[in-house]
Amino acid sequence: MGTSVFDSELLMNAWSTAEMRDVFNDRARMQAWLDVEAALALVQAELDIIPVEAAKEIAAKSNYDAIDLDLVLEHLRVTKHPLVPTVRALEHACEGGAGEYVHFGVTTQDIMDTALVLQLRSATEIVRRDLKAIAKDLMHLSEEHRNTPMMGRTLSLQAIPVTFGFKTAIWMSEIDRHLERLDEMETRVFVGSIVGAVGTKASFGPKADQMEHAINERLGLGTPNISWQAARDRFYEFGSVMGGINATLNKIGNQLLLLAHNEFDEIAEPFGKGQVGSSTMPHKRNPAVTENSVTVSNTLKSNINMLSDITKHEHERDGAVWKMEWKILPEICLMLSVVLDNLKFVFSDLDVRKESMLANLNLLKGYALAERVMFALSDKMGKQTAHEEVYEAAMRGLESDILFRDALLANEAICAAVSEKELDALLDPTTYVGAAPELTDNAVASVRSKGRI
Repeated sequence: MGTSVFDSELLMNAWSTAEMRDVFNDRARMQAWLDVEAALALVQAELDIIPVEAAKEIAAKSNYDAIDLDLVLEHLRVTKHPLVPTVRALEHACEGGAGEYVHFGVTTQDIMDTALVLQLRSATEIVRRDLKAIAKDLMHLSEEHRNTPMMGRTLSLQAIPVTFGFKTAIWMSEIDRHLERLDEMETRVFVGSIVGAVGTKASFGPKADQMEHAINERLGLGTPNISWQAARDRFYEFGSVMGGINATLNKIGNQLLLLAHNEFDEIAEPFGKGQVGSSTMPHKRNPAVTENSVTVSNTLKSNINMLSDITKHEHERDGAVWKMEWKILPEICLMLSVVLDNLKFVFSDLDVRKESMLANLNLLKGYALAERVMFALSDKMGKQTAHEEVYEAAMRGLESDILFRDALLANEAICAAVSEKELDALLDPTTYVGAAPELTDNAVASVRSKGRI
């Protein structure tokens, strides 16, 4: 049985997806190290730094299944070093003396940093794919519900009407901007590092720059203009972008939970046959998937808070700071993967309850339309006077617990300025959504034109 939420068979799928765990498990981590070692050897052979036959043998044995894991674990206990045991196992696996040329001239951080970039690139593709899926569902919801009226809320209280499509279009646009950020960060973040012990390439000789460029090109990575061993802004940016995505999903998840309250009952997440809402209350259909997304995204924020610490390297390398990345960055990706997966499920078949939205529009007995009535009257009696008359009618009506319509009709000045028919039209909440449908259309068209989803 596992000991953490990421390897516990009971909890792991609530805190990460199997797909993302496969990006960061020990097999994937070691294989990423070996991929960098293979690229290093092959390029060094091309540049006549090591023998060609040795490089071929190193590349052939740079495979997780070719490595003696017992030997790795044995050396790990002795060396207390994360990479050296793998390097020694690769040396041991190579035949014909090729092992002498393994890890030639590089330092541990060269391999581990570059390998981590490869893993983060794979993780980003998962994040991008799932973000696109959520954005597509939000686009469909925005188009379908561009005219579906619901109460807008400010400072937790009812304000004036919007449409549900307007709300989801805002979420969609926010996610589209995150997709743009993912694209923009690639050239800065997906960069290798083959620079030697302190970043000066002293061990590589005159072909150092050519070698680094060729290795990174082979791995599909960019090449830096100078060492970034002690400059961790690349990983800081990666974590920040993922943190921003998480913040948006956290906001959306929280709003979904609020709208799912029985007192609102405006949306419900999909609920499958056999799913159990409560161990003791048979009637409950808890928004468990949405709730899980919020739980995990709340926790993920603690990793984001630690990001600034990874930039505080002392001198040319600082293990006390560097090693924090091995925990922080994979965990960000692991947790974000399940937040995305949860909300993909929710939006794939979201139950939008139009009747409840309509009922909630009338919850305040018409008083939420006070702004509309005031502006309609301002053309006839002036804005300030209209405000005073509507305010007086509203306060008396609320104190008497009567409909806003009746409170307005009890006001002589208002009755003289507007007919009952006109007043009834003004008090129809479904027709006071402003330009929400058109704004929704504009947002959908804009996002669609960019082609990111």
